[in-house]
Amino acid sequence: MAESAQDDGKVVEYRYAPPEDATRVLLCRHGASASVDPDEPAEMLEGWGDPGLDDAGHREAELLADRLAGAGLDAIYASGLRRTLETAAPLARRLGLEVGLEPRLREARYGDWEGGIWRVRITEGHPIALQMIEEQRWDIVPGCEPVHDFAKRIRDGLDEIAARHRGEQVAVFVHGGVIGQAMAETAGCQSFAFNASDNASISELVIDARRWRVRRFNDTAHLQVGAYAAS
Repeated sequence: MAESAQDDGKVVEYRYAPPEDATRVLLCRHGASASVDPDEPAEMLEGWGDPGLDDAGHREAELLADRLAGAGLDAIYASGLRRTLETAAPLARRLGLEVGLEPRLREARYGDWEGGIWRVRITEGHPIALQMIEEQRWDIVPGCEPVHDFAKRIRDGLDEIAARHRGEQVAVFVHGGVIGQAMAETAGCQSFAFNASDNASISELVIDARRWRVRRFNDTAHLQVGAYAAS
């Protein structure tokens, strides 16, 4: 619902303003990560595949830093996996901010398909991958983290960051599945509805003690530059 105000006896529309106690959370997806060799899974960290960025991903991280350097950020967080830390690094250097770690905002744990195998199975059209897309749930992958467990840790991690930064704006560098879950929970729909965020995109939530609100999803205006234009 649009907000309004009185002006010379008439009601005029004005721009939305977050509640004073709300936290603006900019969910930034990591840049493009290194390609996967099917015969050599990516390095692992505590059960998660942990590739770094490729050359395109590093360029995307710089463009994202260009976009957010003047946004008035109060803090920067990352999931702690390499691809989020490397994406956050250019912005953190420019602003002189340390990157806080929030491991609860790591990607869903894909069990037997970790280490980049997930990407391989999707590409080759594996029967379980097709079933997963049809049923809109990934926890049919052997050993995968249950959907409800994933949803809880995402909510808990974002709620804690928001509570720590009331009235402030923070950038949180995360993963596509994390963004999809956060957006879908706010909108009251299945997470697959929002599992289409681009690398180095920005999505925004406004979180206060009462509710979460979606302000934008998959903003890639900063990537619309030459060869790196988003499709």
